[in-house]
Amino acid sequence: MSNQEENQNINSKDFLLGTLIGGIVGASVALLYAPKPGKELRQDLNEGASMVRDRAGEWKDAAYEKSSEWRQLAQEKSGEFSTTLTDRTKDLTDRVRNTKDQIQDKVTDFRSQKNADETLADTIEEAADAIEEDTKE
Repeated sequence: MSNQEENQNINSKDFLLGTLIGGIVGASVALLYAPKPGKELRQDLNEGASMVRDRAGEWKDAAYEKSSEWRQLAQEKSGEFSTTLTDRTKDLTDRVRNTKDQIQDKVTDFRSQKNADETLADTIEEAADAIEEDTKE
Protein backbone atom coordinates (compact mmCIF):
# COMPACT_ATOMS: atom_id res chain seq x y z
CA MET A 1 0.00 0.00 0.00
CA SER A 2 2.81 2.26 0.27
CA ASN A 3 2.89 2.37 -3.46
CA GLN A 4 -0.64 3.63 -3.57
CA GLU A 5 0.12 6.30 -1.02
CA GLU A 6 3.07 7.49 -3.05
CA ASN A 7 0.95 7.62 -6.22
CA GLN A 8 -1.66 9.61 -4.35
CA ASN A 9 0.96 12.05 -3.07
CA ILE A 10 2.40 12.45 -6.56
CA ASN A 11 -1.06 12.93 -8.02
CA SER A 12 -1.85 15.49 -5.33
CA LYS A 13 1.43 17.31 -5.95
CA ASP A 14 0.87 17.27 -9.70
CA PHE A 15 -2.65 18.53 -9.20
CA LEU A 16 -1.49 21.37 -6.93
CA LEU A 17 1.37 22.25 -9.28
CA GLY A 18 -0.94 22.21 -12.32
CA THR A 19 -3.49 24.33 -10.49
CA LEU A 20 -0.80 26.82 -9.50
CA ILE A 21 0.66 27.06 -13.03
CA GLY A 22 -2.82 27.28 -14.58
CA GLY A 23 -3.78 30.05 -12.15
CA ILE A 24 -0.64 32.05 -12.99
CA VAL A 25 -1.16 31.64 -16.76
CA GLY A 26 -4.87 32.49 -16.45
CA ALA A 27 -4.15 35.59 -14.35
CA SER A 28 -1.53 36.75 -16.86
CA VAL A 29 -3.92 36.31 -19.79
CA ALA A 30 -6.70 38.03 -17.85
CA LEU A 31 -4.44 41.02 -17.14
CA LEU A 32 -3.40 41.25 -20.79
CA TYR A 33 -6.96 41.12 -22.12
CA ALA A 34 -8.77 42.91 -19.30
CA PRO A 35 -10.61 46.11 -20.28
CA LYS A 36 -9.12 49.43 -19.31
CA PRO A 37 -10.20 51.13 -16.13
CA GLY A 38 -13.24 53.42 -16.49
CA LYS A 39 -11.20 56.63 -16.56
CA GLU A 40 -8.96 55.43 -19.40
CA LEU A 41 -11.92 53.99 -21.31
CA ARG A 42 -13.83 57.30 -21.10
CA GLN A 43 -10.73 59.16 -22.25
CA ASP A 44 -10.35 56.84 -25.26
CA LEU A 45 -14.04 57.25 -26.10
CA ASN A 46 -13.76 61.05 -25.89
CA GLU A 47 -10.72 61.00 -28.18
CA GLY A 48 -12.57 58.81 -30.67
CA ALA A 49 -15.62 61.08 -30.54
CA SER A 50 -13.51 64.19 -31.14
CA MET A 51 -11.86 62.49 -34.13
CA VAL A 52 -15.29 61.64 -35.53
CA ARG A 53 -16.46 65.22 -34.89
CA ASP A 54 -13.39 66.64 -36.67
CA ARG A 55 -13.88 64.33 -39.63
CA ALA A 56 -17.59 65.26 -39.82
CA GLY A 57 -16.56 68.92 -39.79
CA GLU A 58 -14.18 68.29 -42.68
CA TRP A 59 -16.95 66.53 -44.62
CA LYS A 60 -19.32 69.40 -43.87
CA ASP A 61 -16.78 71.92 -45.17
CA ALA A 62 -16.17 69.85 -48.30
CA ALA A 63 -19.92 69.52 -48.90
CA TYR A 64 -20.37 73.28 -48.41
CA GLU A 65 -17.59 73.99 -50.90
CA LYS A 66 -19.05 71.62 -53.48
CA SER A 67 -22.54 73.03 -53.03
CA SER A 68 -21.17 76.55 -53.52
CA GLU A 69 -19.45 75.44 -56.71
CA TRP A 70 -22.62 73.76 -57.99
CA ARG A 71 -24.74 76.80 -57.09
CA GLN A 72 -22.35 79.10 -58.96
CA LEU A 73 -22.30 76.77 -61.97
CA ALA A 74 -26.11 76.60 -61.96
CA GLN A 75 -26.33 80.39 -61.84
CA GLU A 76 -23.91 80.72 -64.76
CA LYS A 77 -25.73 78.12 -66.84
CA SER A 78 -29.07 79.69 -65.97
CA GLY A 79 -27.78 83.11 -67.09
CA GLU A 80 -26.42 81.64 -70.31
CA PHE A 81 -29.69 79.85 -70.96
CA SER A 82 -31.69 83.01 -70.28
CA THR A 83 -29.48 85.06 -72.61
CA THR A 84 -29.66 82.42 -75.34
CA LEU A 85 -33.42 82.13 -74.96
CA THR A 86 -33.85 85.91 -75.12
CA ASP A 87 -31.65 86.16 -78.22
CA ARG A 88 -33.44 83.33 -79.99
CA THR A 89 -36.85 84.73 -79.09
CA LYS A 90 -35.82 88.13 -80.43
CA ASP A 91 -34.45 86.51 -83.61
CA LEU A 92 -37.64 84.50 -84.09
CA THR A 93 -39.79 87.59 -83.50
CA ASP A 94 -37.79 89.50 -86.13
CA ARG A 95 -38.16 86.64 -88.61
CA VAL A 96 -41.92 86.49 -88.04
CA ARG A 97 -42.22 90.25 -88.54
CA ASN A 98 -40.13 90.14 -91.73
CA THR A 99 -42.14 87.24 -93.09
CA LYS A 100 -45.40 89.01 -92.22
CA ASP A 101 -44.20 92.19 -93.95
CA GLN A 102 -43.16 90.21 -97.02
CA ILE A 103 -46.53 88.49 -97.18
CA GLN A 104 -48.35 91.80 -96.79
CA ASP A 105 -46.21 93.32 -99.56
CA LYS A 106 -46.97 90.39 -101.84
CA VAL A 107 -50.69 90.64 -101.10
CA THR A 108 -50.61 94.36 -101.79
CA ASP A 109 -48.66 93.76 -105.01
CA PHE A 110 -51.08 91.06 -106.01
CA ARG A 111 -54.08 93.32 -105.37
CA SER A 112 -52.52 96.21 -107.21
CA GLN A 113 -51.51 93.89 -110.03
CA LYS A 114 -55.05 92.59 -110.17
CA ASN A 115 -56.31 96.16 -110.33
CA ALA A 116 -53.67 96.92 -112.92
CA ASP A 117 -54.71 93.86 -114.90
CA GLU A 118 -58.34 94.97 -114.70
CA THR A 119 -57.37 98.49 -115.75
CA LEU A 120 -55.24 97.10 -118.54
CA ALA A 121 -58.08 94.85 -119.65
CA ASP A 122 -60.45 97.83 -119.59
CA THR A 123 -57.96 99.90 -121.57
CA ILE A 124 -57.49 97.11 -124.11
CA GLU A 125 -61.23 96.72 -124.41
CA GLU A 126 -61.67 100.44 -124.97
CA ALA A 127 -58.88 100.38 -127.52
CA ALA A 128 -60.50 97.41 -129.27
CA ASP A 129 -63.86 99.22 -129.31
CA ALA A 130 -62.20 102.34 -130.67
CA ILE A 131 -60.43 100.29 -133.33
CA GLU A 132 -63.66 98.60 -134.21
CA GLU A 133 -65.48 101.91 -134.51
CA ASP A 134 -62.68 103.29 -136.63
CA THR A 135 -62.80 100.24 -138.80
CA LYS A 136 -66.53 100.62 -139.25
CA GLU A 137 -66.14 104.22 -140.14
